[in-house]
Amino acid sequence: MERLEIQRIEKEKWHQLEAKDLERRNEELEELYLLEGCFPEAEKLKRDTRLLSQWKHYIQCDGSPDPSISPEINTFISLWKEETNETLEEVIAKSKLVLNLIDKLKLILLETPPYDLEDKNIIQYQGSILELQELLHLKFNIATEILLRQASTLADLDSGNMEKVIQDENVTLYVWANLKKNPRYKSVRFSETQIGFEIPRILATSDIALRLLHTHYDHVTPLRPVPTSLQEHTATVTHFVKDEVRNEEAAVSKELQEEAKQRENESSSVQEEETKFEEQGDSEVQMGFVQEEPEATKFELEMKLLSETVLSAQLLLIENANEKPCFFEDNEVDLCQFTTLGGVYHLDILELPPQCKPMKGWMIVEILREGLQKYIYPPETTEDVGTENAFPPIEVTLEVQENVIFFEDPVVARWDAEGKHWQTDGISNVSYKSEERLITFSLETFGPVTLIQDSHINMPFQSWELRPLDVNKVLLTVTTVFTEIQIQIKENLCMLASIKLNNKKHSSILEGKWMTPISFIYALKEAGLNIFPSGHSHFYVVINYKDPLVEMKAYRQLALLSSAFAFGWSKWNTVCNSKKVIVKLKEHLTEEPTQKPNWTLLMFSGDRAQRLKINENSEAFSEALQEETEFHSTLYHMVKDFASKKAMEKIRSSNCQFIDSVCYMLLSTRLLSYS
Repeated sequence: MERLEIQRIEKEKWHQLEAKDLERRNEELEELYLLEGCFPEAEKLKRDTRLLSQWKHYIQCDGSPDPSISPEINTFISLWKEETNETLEEVIAKSKLVLNLIDKLKLILLETPPYDLEDKNIIQYQGSILELQELLHLKFNIATEILLRQASTLADLDSGNMEKVIQDENVTLYVWANLKKNPRYKSVRFSETQIGFEIPRILATSDIALRLLHTHYDHVTPLRPVPTSLQEHTATVTHFVKDEVRNEEAAVSKELQEEAKQRENESSSVQEEETKFEEQGDSEVQMGFVQEEPEATKFELEMKLLSETVLSAQLLLIENANEKPCFFEDNEVDLCQFTTLGGVYHLDILELPPQCKPMKGWMIVEILREGLQKYIYPPETTEDVGTENAFPPIEVTLEVQENVIFFEDPVVARWDAEGKHWQTDGISNVSYKSEERLITFSLETFGPVTLIQDSHINMPFQSWELRPLDVNKVLLTVTTVFTEIQIQIKENLCMLASIKLNNKKHSSILEGKWMTPISFIYALKEAGLNIFPSGHSHFYVVINYKDPLVEMKAYRQLALLSSAFAFGWSKWNTVCNSKKVIVKLKEHLTEEPTQKPNWTLLMFSGDRAQRLKINENSEAFSEALQEETEFHSTLYHMVKDFASKKAMEKIRSSNCQFIDSVCYMLLSTRLLSYS
């Protein structure tokens, strides 16, 4: 009886709290809607920045084309095609501008939201990227041919063969020409390094040149198409909101018309004794009123439309794909599971072109119409009996790019030109020296080669923490099995603060560089620090699945509170169901981390927030409410119950771009699902 009475009292108290929560729900959601107005406001600022970029480029007057303007980029490509006899040094110097143009186009495609991208623009930008990539590689081939024609004049005095090495920030080029055809010269090593080849006898006695062109970028992997489902989904939401806006505009204009008619009737009944001046004044006031109201209403409707489209775009960032990509070949690299790192190594065996000869003060050279030709190894048709022994795999030693982090030994993949994909067959005897950053392997046929790493090697995360540093500045720490990554976020910029590998600080060229969130994410992925799940990642990682709508609402509200509160990973987040998320939080107004923080646990289900009675050290999970606390519809109002006045002031004065950047980083890392 006593136990039942206690249960009855608790149940009654629970119902009272629920009723109280329902009473103030509309009021709290309205206040949250006003606070979340920072997201469309930030989007508007980003849109203005994008519109200003063309003007900024125009006033720079640096002679480079604007890649987003089709005639400009087409003229640049046409003029460069007409330029002939460019040396390798000249092509490498020009490549800096070309790579800059390609990066600009890629960033336009990444940074422009799907609802602002038209199909024709996507086709135009991707077409320009492909043209620039192909032309750059063609220019390298032409410049290599020009160099090889002069091989005999550049021969080394000791070996009698030609060797050329050109190093740049984006490209490293090694060329070796076999002029002596010495059958005993089978080991080719460049500039007293270990980089080079072990060639068979048949190549050592042939008119060939070996080229290793290491591009620190990847222009071989096909561009990822912009998903049409994403565009369709956003378009549906946009059309729905636009219809709603039209209906509201129609209703407003109808009200204004009725009001105007009523005023006209009233003005007709005004006594004729009133002066013309007064009538004029009245009509001016009336016209002013009618014009002012639609302007204000139009702005509200525009912001509502933008708010809905931003919400839709944020939800798409954390949506999981329904189907796993299908691959038909056993050795084909799944680019949803693996990523290419450290650029591409273009390995080529080339036929040595006719050499230039001095004659009576002139240099005469035979120029082949077909241009630079590849030497086919092994030959497609041969009548030799011992073909297997005559054409063994070629041993290659390459240097791994120093700015890329491999957490495990890299996997070597070769490009299949017919199938247009990377594959791992035809490669054997792979060995990796991590300290020297050298990788050695045997290759059956030459072509583009790259190194790949599992995209999800750092997932799921072990823990995370988001801590305020200063006004509109936070520190996000993500801890994985291999590393601890610290990211600073301020206003609309992000920066890599530090990396730890095996609890030791690791230096990176990205440290200290402030970038926009999308550029920053792209740069981290390129460096091998991928902590950003894709829509297909849940097929390759065991995740703590959360309802996307609940997850998105949580990230938006955590971002709103991030300037005054620290948040962290809770072990209970994996125990509660998919419709709820649990985070630990504490008020944090100083820049220094607290030695023994007193964390509070909050549970949020999208439309209800509550403080939990348990803590991180409790033995069992319970949804029991913390004593003397209530339910709230939002995390903001939940925190408001126990936050200090100073903390609430900091939250309300936060910069809209800062909140948007924190939210974008949380949506991109998906900490609540992938920890």
